[in-house]
Amino acid sequence: MLSKAKVLESIKSMPDQFNLDDLVERLIFLQKIETGLEQAEKGKVLSHDEVEEKVKEWRR
Repeated sequence: MLSKAKVLESIKSMPDQFNLDDLVERLIFLQKIETGLEQAEKGKVLSHDEVEEKVKEWRR
């Protein structure tokens, strides 16, 4: 979950004039990073070999 501080920091780093779509894209990107970090902390990750196996399955 994003914190208010991270959202405000992101807004402050934007130029003085920006498109709302750009801000939304940035916030979605930050949320995805946060989600990935949370998953990694919980051990919900795949090894390189596991990823290679999944890709092989997808290609079939």
